Parts: sequence; structure tokens; C-alpha cells
Amino acid sequence: MSATVLIASLEHLPALKEREDLGGAQVFSDVDALRALDIITRQRPAVVALERRFAATSRGAALINRIKADPSLSACEIRIVSHDTAYSRVSRKPEGQSGSAPAAVAEPPPSPAEAGLDQRGTRRAPRFKIVDGVEVTIDGNPATLVDLSLVGAHVVSPTILKPNQRLRISLPDTARAMRFSGAVAWASFEIPKGGAARYRAGIEFFDADQESVSKFLEGNKK
Repeated sequence: MSATVLIASLEHLPALKEREDLGGAQVFSDVDALRALDIITRQRPAVVALERRFAATSRGAALINRIKADPSLSACEIRIVSHDTAYSRVSRKPEGQSGSAPAAVAEPPPSPAEAGLDQRGTRRAPRFKIVDGVEVTIDGNPATLVDLSLVGAHVVSPTILKPNQRLRISLPDTARAMRFSGAVAWASFEIPKGGAARYRAGIEFFDADQESVSKFLEGNKK
């Protein structure tokens, strides 16, 4: 069992494996980050090295947060490395975070419904928490609705959602599904402990019928 796990894109792995400090590391490509996490959780290596470009992505940040939040991995050093220089730095836990801290993911950015702001910071519409278990459909794929306003929604989805992605969203209704177009305003990737990887996103509505959305809110808000 190697004391180091290295994660990087396929194109950068060969150069990184040549580094003296990464010799003998157990390597994974960035697309296998979840498999790498499983190995990290079970084997508890002394060092997890991430190529800095991967570390700067939402998937890299989610992996770092997941490792830092796991008390069983408190002794694991997270090292950010570069494929083309000798660059190396340690990503440390926030001050005051102990090894016994509960597992958690990073706080997501505010959703459009929560922070639907114009350039002066004025909220566009109030947002409302939705009762548990309400599912919407995004481009034909299910997602869980977290909160909703007349101009946007906060969702959690097992399917990839990326900033600026155009999409069609459907809200369930007793009479008929409400369908309208929108775009992803922000998105973050999460790896919750004991759960499947998921995407949390804020969606901005383009052509939603506000009267229909208002009626839906009345029947589904907490």
C-alpha cells in the first residue's frame, strides 16, 4: 500500500509520476476521483496529492472538503502540486477544525432565489423553503427542489449541472406539469459522507408563469 495517493488529469500524470516526492504514489485520473476517495477512506494514506488545476475545479474542491471533514482522515496531508514546476503546498484545515469535527461539505453559494440580486444588491424576489421530497425535472432528469421564488430555484441533482447551462425545468402540479426554460446561475459539486456525489445549483427562470409558480409555492412551501 502506497503512503501517497496522486490525482490529476491523464495528460499530467506522466510528468507528476517523474517527481521524486511522488515516486511510488498510487495514481488516479481526475475522472476517477470518487474511486480515489474510496481508496483514501479505506487505506488512509499519509499524503493525498492533487494537481493544482484539478484542485481548483469544483470536483477538486469537493474532494478536498470531503477529506478535511472526515475525522478518520485527520492525519492525512493534502498536498497541491504542479505538473510543470516543483510547486508544492499543503492545504491545511481551517483554524479551529479538529479531527473530531463532523463530516460536512462546503457551504454552497446563495441560490438565485436567495440572492437574486441586481448590480445594486436589491433582492429580485423573496425565496421560500420547500417541503421535503418535492422533485422537479431538469431536461428530463429528476432533481430535488430545495427552495423556490418567482424568478429562480435551488436544486440538488445527481446529474451534472454547469454554470450558464441552458435547460428546461418542470414543476409537478396536480393538474399538469409546469414547464419553462432557464439557466444555471451557479453550481457546486458535493461528495457527502455516506452518500452519492451530487450537484447543487441555482437556476434562473426565463419564461416562468409567475401566477402558476405562486400557486405552486402556496401548496409546497414550508
